[in-house]
Amino acid sequence: MNKLKLTYFLLFTCFLIFSTSAQNQNREKITRQIDSLLKSAELSVNRYEFDKATDELNRSLELAQDINHKRNIALASSISSKLNYIQHNYSDATTAINRAIAIQREILDEKGLAYSYLSFSKILISQKERQRAMDYLNLSESHYKKSNNKDLDQYLSLLNLQRAIIFLNLDESPDKAFQHLMKAKQDLDSLSNPYEYARLHYYLARTELRRENYPEAIKYANIALGIAQQKKFIGMVMSSYNILSQIYEVQGNTEEALSYLKLANTERDRLFDINKKALAKDLYSKYGNDALKSEIKELAAQREENERSLKVNKLTTILSVALITILSLLTLSLYKNNNLRARANGLLQKKNRELTLAKENAERATTAKAQFLSTITHELRTPLYAVTGLTHLLLEENPTPNQKEHLNSLKFSGEYLLSLINNILDLNKLEANKVEIVKSSFDLKKRISDVLVALKNSADDKNIDIHFDFGKNIPKKLKGDPLKLSQILINLIGNSIKFTEDGDIWIKVELIEQVKDEVSLHFEIKDNGEGISKEKQKAIFENFTQGSTQINRKFGGTGLGLSIVKNLLTLMGSEISLESDLGKGSKFSFDLNFIIVESASKPAETKQKLPVKNEDYLEDKEILVVEDNKINQMITKKIIEKNKAICKVADNGTTAIEMVKEGNFNLILMDIHMPGISGIDATKEIRKFDTEIPIIALTAVTLDENLDEFYLNGFNDIIPKPYKTEEFFTKINKYLAKQEAKA
Repeated sequence: MNKLKLTYFLLFTCFLIFSTSAQNQNREKITRQIDSLLKSAELSVNRYEFDKATDELNRSLELAQDINHKRNIALASSISSKLNYIQHNYSDATTAINRAIAIQREILDEKGLAYSYLSFSKILISQKERQRAMDYLNLSESHYKKSNNKDLDQYLSLLNLQRAIIFLNLDESPDKAFQHLMKAKQDLDSLSNPYEYARLHYYLARTELRRENYPEAIKYANIALGIAQQKKFIGMVMSSYNILSQIYEVQGNTEEALSYLKLANTERDRLFDINKKALAKDLYSKYGNDALKSEIKELAAQREENERSLKVNKLTTILSVALITILSLLTLSLYKNNNLRARANGLLQKKNRELTLAKENAERATTAKAQFLSTITHELRTPLYAVTGLTHLLLEENPTPNQKEHLNSLKFSGEYLLSLINNILDLNKLEANKVEIVKSSFDLKKRISDVLVALKNSADDKNIDIHFDFGKNIPKKLKGDPLKLSQILINLIGNSIKFTEDGDIWIKVELIEQVKDEVSLHFEIKDNGEGISKEKQKAIFENFTQGSTQINRKFGGTGLGLSIVKNLLTLMGSEISLESDLGKGSKFSFDLNFIIVESASKPAETKQKLPVKNEDYLEDKEILVVEDNKINQMITKKIIEKNKAICKVADNGTTAIEMVKEGNFNLILMDIHMPGISGIDATKEIRKFDTEIPIIALTAVTLDENLDEFYLNGFNDIIPKPYKTEEFFTKINKYLAKQEAKA
């Protein structure tokens, strides 16, 4: 009996392996078919065989959707965008390329994103959006480098070709265009990419024509023509004839110019005839012999497929018969086990359904919670801006001692509520996995000093001395995420300030080890404040948890700061350590790794002095506030005028555009959501005639997505409402200072 069981198990295993292998082979076969169709479609586009390209794209997209092959779905959309671009249908081209970009972002296809951004830049060049086109080329280069492909030089050549086209078509700079074209020519391979190679020489011919170097222009035009004729790139053949006609016309050789012009017109007519015949063929193929032949071919292919399926089914039938025979022999002995197994499977399926339903409900609840928290905290910002702004104005109007006490209480409550809103938003983003590590180079010592400057007033109010000890051998410039590090330090140092009175806080940074271009640093934040009991130290990093009810009543706070610190450090591959005794203070420490950008140039003093405040540049400066809320208009205007600046107000984006055209403003504060055109649209219009004026978004809306597109629309910075007045003027002075430096 045991031998029979073993035989049954082996045959059943073979059957499963055969079925799985057949499925995998079928998927691989369809994938190869899709790749072939897409390659042919791109060639058809380059040859201006639009009808054939459309059929191939539709077929490849249908197959890719059947097997849910997202990379090929995105690639089909990208090629479809190129087809619409060549046909000057820029709206459909933009829609198709955005669809490709969305899928490639989802599957983290860095190479695909690079090519899509390159295609998007071509559309922007055709629409004469020079700056956006150049920005998308830079994004394309960044994503391609992330993909770690070996053919980076070839791809950089394509980028240099596009930059040259911008300088030639939009900047009227043929010399700059020629420099980029020669860079592209060094690495672009005619064998691997003949279409782009021909296109490169066509633009070299156009550039040399503009530079009046006619022999070189003719040479490059003939190279482009030769490749185009060999590969049947009809559009490029026509363009090459046109540029040759222009060159000979400028030289005064009208006979040659006319000859090439006639050839160009002949190619244009031929191109028209090809597409006209393709359309006619598509219209009448349903009723003619072509349709019959096509149907016969399809039936023949279907017959072959059926024959292959019959062979597979025959083998499957043989295995099934053998399996049934063995099962018949084992039925009696396995009957009881089968019943038990069936019952167990039924229970398991029921539990799986219950678990699946519970999981879906939990996910929906989590999503609803995240959306609710995001919405409610954003809605609280607008009225809170009025509270904090009016409190600041009233405190500066010489209130009586009794009024000043009430106003300070109101200011504290507003700042406490703002801190709570910001902490809830940060925690919400961390729990929803919307926070990403962004690496950039920065000066660590300066970054920590800036944090200490921001917290100095709070420390002075509580008579606290801050001591900063920065290691001598720590490299000057590092690469990491400075924003996340600042957020961690602000929470930890702010926590020490909150629970310390008439005491000291020590911030220490020291080098652990340095290996090649990587460095490991140890951070310590120590105070001699209240301290944390041993019982509470494990729970202190959980949401809404504090040392005790008495501490909460005495010092306030939400219990979210340390939870955010723990989540951020986990995201950065580190963890927080705590040493504390009740009544003796606390010490928080953590380690972080960075990449070295610039080594320590000379020994620095161990004890660091805090930097002084920024200089005020507001006096006599003219600032435009674009805001539809009347209360917010009044508050922002009064705060600015208190600092001796001239403030004008626009109720909407349209009015703001007209005022900027007629006026001479030094800076613009722009709300995002307004009736009529939005702040983003207004900024894009202003950038069309003024690219220098600083524009800062002053808004109650926080931006959770990637800010690339936001800055591409023309904003210099963003100030979320409500804000602390010191931070508000620090950012404004930063851009006013840059203006004075240029003047």
